[in-house]
Amino acid sequence: MGEIVDTFTPTMLRKAIAAHPQSSLQDGLLIFGAMVVGLLLALQYDLFFFIDELSVAQRKVSLAEAIFLTLLLAASVIVFIVRRFSDQRRDIALQVAAEIELHELTAMAMRDPLTGLLNRRALLSALTAAAKSPPADGTNDALFILDLNGFKGVNDRHGHAVGDQVLEAVSGRFQSAARPSDLVARIGGDEFAVLAYDVDRETAHKIGSRFVESLAGHIRAGGHTHKVTMALGIALIPDDGATAEEVLRNADLAMYRAKELHRSLMFFEPAMEQKQIA
Repeated sequence: MGEIVDTFTPTMLRKAIAAHPQSSLQDGLLIFGAMVVGLLLALQYDLFFFIDELSVAQRKVSLAEAIFLTLLLAASVIVFIVRRFSDQRRDIALQVAAEIELHELTAMAMRDPLTGLLNRRALLSALTAAAKSPPADGTNDALFILDLNGFKGVNDRHGHAVGDQVLEAVSGRFQSAARPSDLVARIGGDEFAVLAYDVDRETAHKIGSRFVESLAGHIRAGGHTHKVTMALGIALIPDDGATAEEVLRNADLAMYRAKELHRSLMFFEPAMEQKQIA
């Protein structure tokens, strides 16, 4: 990101002039005009007869007039330089503002507007990076897919506004259950995902259990209490997939298998994929 600096060099001045040729030319013409006027005033105060006076050899610029012209030239040059640096500062400020706005827009594009969690796009980006560079110390990264049970009933009975409040409450509980390094995302209506780095199977199970337990208590929203549970599927990286798509699909398979068996948590197993094909 660009920075607004406080000191300038001749090279920076040349760049500033090159970046603003039109205003630089305008200021240069103003300086030239000011110097011509100053010279004319020094030679003859009556500008209508200055041509005749220029032919008079005895008419010379006095010391006081020379000092005045020198000061005028110095002031004009200073004004010119200040204006060029001002243009440069304005350009840098506009560039910084544009970069900040782009950063904010990019951040907004990677966030779920309701819960403030990362969205599906952000998760896929992080998942792709994790699949390309899995841990080298014998551990895994783990993708958790969490799908809520009973949420449709909340929407049907109380409306989507109350459903949104429940989702916000659920996202808050998930954030509290996550480790600082875990990425928590909302990737669908009532579907969430968590990407946990550097874990083994036992640690992944403990993390998953924390998310399940986070929904043990009722959620109060819209003047009512709501009971929401989840089915959670886990896929390990790189054991359960070499690409982001494979890992996501296998975590989904584990989650749907958990739903079928009315269990809260299941790891992906190759037999699940074979069952789906069959």
